Amino acid sequence: MYGTLRNNEAYMTDNNKNSNDAELDVNVDSIDVNSDKTEVLSTLKDHFLIAMPTLTDPYFKKSVVYLCEHDEDGAMGFIINFPVKLTLQELLNNVETINHQPEPPLTNTVYLGGPLELERGFVLHSPLNDNSQSTELNKQLMMSNSNSVLSTLGTDEEPDKYMVTLGYASWSSGQLEQEMNDNHWLTIESENDIIFNTPAEKRWSASLQCLGITPEQLTTSIGHT
Repeated sequence: MYGTLRNNEAYMTDNNKNSNDAELDVNVDSIDVNSDKTEVLSTLKDHFLIAMPTLTDPYFKKSVVYLCEHDEDGAMGFIINFPVKLTLQELLNNVETINHQPEPPLTNTVYLGGPLELERGFVLHSPLNDNSQSTELNKQLMMSNSNSVLSTLGTDEEPDKYMVTLGYASWSSGQLEQEMNDNHWLTIESENDIIFNTPAEKRWSASLQCLGITPEQLTTSIGHT
């Protein structure tokens, strides 16, 4: 599991609210997205949610969310296009259980995964030789909450592609479906290239382009697909 951070600073973008970072210690099984049951006709697991103009919540405005889970109990995922004011090197320096100092220092940005439990961290990454500490999301995408994966970053053992997020987003049973009915989200199958290779500031427009839509064409009258 991720170790305890050495300080309690929060590193958030100006567009998002601050929260104190205390530790990176996450157990996916402990994330509670359960509520009263509701029928889900199809799963959006391994899909992107693309925020519509009707969604003005500062955490989700113009966001792209990768959904790791979606079933009758709810949904869980990570925002992939909101960098925070924290480099990966600064994060590693604040994790007590990681002692190596990558050279040159890792300047990769850390991302805001969602508004919930900002002290918790996740690594989305391409497959490793040993994926025993990761969960497969699709054939070329894994998710880990293990310190053993985080500690490979900046070494010869690191994954070819990765991004680190703090926090996550979740929806209770039926909540996401209601938000879609309220015209807050478009959906597409996920694209690993957008997660790993597209600049953060272009991920929203790039996701729209997968639907043949430009940001200029978006209006509040467009519904989900």
